[in-house]
Amino acid sequence: MIRLDSLKRTPLYDIHKKYGAKMIDFAGFEMPVQYESILKEHEAVRKNAGLFDVSHMGEIIVEGKDSEKFINYMVTNDITKITENQAMYSPMCYHNGTTVDDLLVYKFSYEKYMLVVNASNIDKDYKWLWENKNGFDVEIKDESGEISELALQGPKSQEILEKITNYDLDSLKYYHFDYMDLDGINCLVSRSGYTGEDGFEIFLKNEYVANMWEKILSVGENLGIKPAGLGARDTLRFEAGLPLYGNELSDDITPLEAGLGSFVKLDKSFIGKEALLNQKEEGLKRKIVGFEMADNAIPRHGYDVYAEGEKIGYVTTGYLSPTLKKNIGMALIKSQFATIGNEINIIIRNKPYKAFVTSKNFYKKNYKK
Repeated sequence: MIRLDSLKRTPLYDIHKKYGAKMIDFAGFEMPVQYESILKEHEAVRKNAGLFDVSHMGEIIVEGKDSEKFINYMVTNDITKITENQAMYSPMCYHNGTTVDDLLVYKFSYEKYMLVVNASNIDKDYKWLWENKNGFDVEIKDESGEISELALQGPKSQEILEKITNYDLDSLKYYHFDYMDLDGINCLVSRSGYTGEDGFEIFLKNEYVANMWEKILSVGENLGIKPAGLGARDTLRFEAGLPLYGNELSDDITPLEAGLGSFVKLDKSFIGKEALLNQKEEGLKRKIVGFEMADNAIPRHGYDVYAEGEKIGYVTTGYLSPTLKKNIGMALIKSQFATIGNEINIIIRNKPYKAFVTSKNFYKKNYKK
C-alpha cells in the first residue's frame, strides 16, 4: 500500500486541506475524493456548477513540421479534420489494438499540438510517443509538471466565468479553445469537460492556480458553485456514459469493444489499425454494455457477471446513480449477451442479483454545441 506522504501533490494541495477535503491516492497523486459529500457535489454540477482540480492530468506538447502526420499515426481518430483552436477526443492504441490511453488532442497549428492525457498514463504515453517518433520531424515535451488545470462544470459555469473575463464565451463552441484573460491571468480555456454538462477546462501556470481557484469559488458562491472531488467526477462521467481508462478502456480492451467505434477511423493509417480491422471483420467477441439492477443491490467495479449459468464478464463501473436514483453499471461481457433487454446476473457477496442490459447513455448530455 502506498503511503499518502509519498504521493505527488498538485499545487492546490493546501487549498484542498483548507476546504476539508478527504484525500486519497489516485494515479500516484494525493487528490480530493470529496469535500462536503459526493452526492452534494454531484448535484451541484447537475444543477449549478462544480469546480474540480484536475492538475494531475498530463500535458504533452508535440511540435515540428510533421506534428499533424505523427499524431494522426499515433491516434485512431482523424485529427486532419480539426482546425486551429479545436480539440478532438481519441483513443491511442498498441499494435494489437488494445488501448494505450484515451486523450484530447488540442490543435494550435499544423506544427504544434497539445495532448491532454490521463494522470496514470503520463509516463507510459510519453515513452510510447518517443518510441514511435522515428522518421517524423517532431519534438515531444512533457510539460505536465508546469501546467495546472481546473474544470468548471455545470449549467451555470458560463455565467460564473463571465464574472472574471470580458471574452465572449458565447462564441466559444464545444471542443474549441482559446487564450483569454481570467481575472488578469492569461489562461488557455477549452469548452469541454467530463461530466455530461456544459463547462470549461482552464489551463494556467502553477503559480496562479490557487488564486484562480479561490476567485472562481468566490464569484460563483451566489450561483450555487461547490468545490468537487474525484468521487463526483466519476459518478458524473459514468451517468453520461463516458469511459474511464482502467475501467472501460485498458491495455486489455480495444476501443471497438468499449463502443468507441466512431472515434476509430479505419480509412487512415494508425498504430493498431490492422488488429482493429480484423476485430471488426471477425465480429466483436465482447462489448461494454450498460445495465440496470432489477434487484436492490449496488454493483461495483470488478464484480463478476453471469448469464445462463456461465461467467460472461465483469462490471467495469457501478453505482447508485445520484441523478437517476437507480442502481446502474457498465460491464464488459460476451457479445451474444449484449442485446438491450437481456437478463444478466451480477455476483455480489457470492450471490446473484438480477439486472437487465441497457444503453450506456444513462443521462442525456447537456453540452452547448
